[in-house]
Amino acid sequence: MAVKLDIMAIGAHPDDVEISAGATVAKSVALGQKVGIVDLTRGELGSRGSAELREKEASNASAILGLTARENLGMADGFFQYNEENLRSIITAIRKY
Repeated sequence: MAVKLDIMAIGAHPDDVEISAGATVAKSVALGQKVGIVDLTRGELGSRGSAELREKEASNASAILGLTARENLGMADGFFQYNEENLRSIITAIRKY
C-alpha cells in the first residue's frame, strides 16, 4: 500500500519536476510534508543521456530531496497520447498517493 502524500508533482520526464519545482519540493520536505513525484515517461528520446542514466539520476535526486515516493508510468516519450489507457495510469497514481 502506498503512503499518502501531501504533495504529488507530475512531470513528463525524469528531472522535469526537479528543474521546474525542485526548490519547492525541497522546502516542503524540510517542513515535514510527504512529497512524491510521478514521471510520465522514461525520457528515452532525450538528447543528453539515456533512459537508464535518467533513471539513475532520478533515484539520486529522490534521495537528495528526501522524497517519500517516486514512480514512473513508462509512457512513450514524445508520443504519449490523451487516451483512456494513459488517463487511467495517471488516475491510478493519483488515487494511490
